[in-house]
Amino acid sequence: MASTSVSRIVPASPKQVWNLIGGFDALPDWLPYIPQSTALEGGRVRRLTNPDGDVIVERLVAFHEAERHYSYAILEAPFPVTGYVSTLRVHAVDGQDGVAEVQWSGRFTPDGATDAEAEELFAGIYHDGLEALHQALSA
Repeated sequence: MASTSVSRIVPASPKQVWNLIGGFDALPDWLPYIPQSTALEGGRVRRLTNPDGDVIVERLVAFHEAERHYSYAILEAPFPVTGYVSTLRVHAVDGQDGVAEVQWSGRFTPDGATDAEAEELFAGIYHDGLEALHQALSA
């Protein structure tokens, strides 16, 4: 099993960040490469569409409001992995009320790719996503 994790300090309090990203169906609010998200099964599943029309279906597997994190599994996607589970987490930064650290991590089994290729793919997705979040919070 392969894994990767990316974190980023963003210019907003943990509460402000969580208010933006904490909804399982909120990706289009801050992630430009996911312009559409449709909530299914009472909000426990999201059907995402990227600008190329690719569909990604994900199921919420854990959610903790007070600790500001959720985890999800990919059910359907054009990625060369199986068994994908990811967590998006918001942390306070000691002594800095106006910033937060956001961590996006995942574990998966490559399928048709090497561990390094799959890890690089998701590290890039997470990095670009957290950069987009930083820009959204800086606007």
